[in-house]
Amino acid sequence: MTGTDFLSEIHLVLFFTRGVSLNTWAEVGMLEREAALYRSLCPMLRRITFVTYGDMRDLRHRDKLHGIDILCNRRRLPLRWYTFMLTQLFARQWSGKVIYKSNQVQGAEVALRAAQNAGKPFIARCGYLFSEFEEQRCGANSPEAARAAQLEKSVFTAADHIIVTTPIMSASIQKRYNIHPESITVIPNYVETDIFQPQEMERPPATRQRICFIGRLEAQKNPLALLEAIKGSGAQLLVVGNGSLKEAMQAYVQENNLDVQFLGNLPHRQLPDVINSTDVFILPSLYEGHPKTLIEAMSCGAAVIGANSPGIREIITHGENGWLCETDAKSIHDALTALLSDAGLRKRLGSQARQYALAHFALDQVLELEIEVYRKVAA
Repeated sequence: MTGTDFLSEIHLVLFFTRGVSLNTWAEVGMLEREAALYRSLCPMLRRITFVTYGDMRDLRHRDKLHGIDILCNRRRLPLRWYTFMLTQLFARQWSGKVIYKSNQVQGAEVALRAAQNAGKPFIARCGYLFSEFEEQRCGANSPEAARAAQLEKSVFTAADHIIVTTPIMSASIQKRYNIHPESITVIPNYVETDIFQPQEMERPPATRQRICFIGRLEAQKNPLALLEAIKGSGAQLLVVGNGSLKEAMQAYVQENNLDVQFLGNLPHRQLPDVINSTDVFILPSLYEGHPKTLIEAMSCGAAVIGANSPGIREIITHGENGWLCETDAKSIHDALTALLSDAGLRKRLGSQARQYALAHFALDQVLELEIEVYRKVAA
């Protein structure tokens, strides 16, 4: 059987993260980014179905999905009833070569039960380790971290295959849950490198230097330290994203007379213009999984600064394809000063960042890795 024939028999059913809908993706500007892989797969597979936690509003996004089916909570059933329907009834309506897949650990247990009830293979995919994030957020010995670890254990030990985004995540799962290395495939997050590419943006001669931050305005992303760090830099900060810290950030900006533009959530296709209009991209997070905004900025040929934190330091090699700093305001300020004062350094780092993104995160490469997993699971 040829590769094309093999793929054409597969029906892929992707279960969204618990509570997440297509409308959620659209509202935060990530619908096109998250769907890009599956749009590319759609012509190759027999069928793709997105199982979401949204209501009828999710159906409005059909035209952006290029033939992908949408199974949503049309009747707005209580969550318990809806998940029961997914695992007991809907799961058995699909015949032939069907592969069930989760998007993150939260909600993966629903996909697993559906696959088991249907007698079909299950792929547990996660972009970050939920347990490690809960340890960072709530403490290593917290009930939240313990519950997350128990969920991961139940999902990973029962999965037919596991997809993670970094080798470190793979090693952690092997150690924590005694998973055989051959059961795990590392597939990094992808970038549409033809969209996220360098481009010259016209700016008035007297324009201040610009710094770009894209991300949720939450403690994990460390945005308050970034605001403190830009004091005295003379630069303008563009902030893309929303979150619970927005009001506190706006108050800090006003009190300290900082030049900050809060752009809110933007459509994904607008991000290259924002990135290319700035001098430096920065991600000062305390921890990350495999940050998409960072690799997209690198694909644009931006000079990137990242905190020397888990998930970031595995991507940035200091002084080669980016610049690393610590998470405190002084270290962030020093890193910004180093790059903003040296156009040659920015150009060199940006060029190397672009080449690194092309070599490691291009969508076509990720697509091939994804197909190979389907081949293993459906064999």
